[in-house]
Amino acid sequence: MASSPDAPHLPRSAPIEAYGKGGFAFAGMSHRGSLLCLPDAIWAWPVKSAADIDEASLQRVFAAVQGIDTLIVGTGNEVWLPPSGLREALRAVKVVLDPMQTGPAIRTYNIMIGERRRVAAALIAVP
Repeated sequence: MASSPDAPHLPRSAPIEAYGKGGFAFAGMSHRGSLLCLPDAIWAWPVKSAADIDEASLQRVFAAVQGIDTLIVGTGNEVWLPPSGLREALRAVKVVLDPMQTGPAIRTYNIMIGERRRVAAALIAVP
């Protein structure tokens, strides 16, 4: 597991194999805490609740927009209405924002990467 916040946990995308108990399993590894899954890497994501989601927390997504068409946001067990400013900022870079609870978000993300779609996922860990 990567020890530096500047190093990804995995230098590629991978399906999420399991989640719960505050973390995720993917590619034979486990991670405690939230995850940011980009087309080229999986990163630790310091977000604990949907209220923490903003342009700053999604800066890696904005830096990688050339490879992303859809951003799935797994909001834990909460239902989240994204702030209009965030939705507009993503729309300006042609990324569709699709928020849902973490369980459905993982299922949708896994299907989309299986179809080789240009997708990213920001996933809040659930207990």
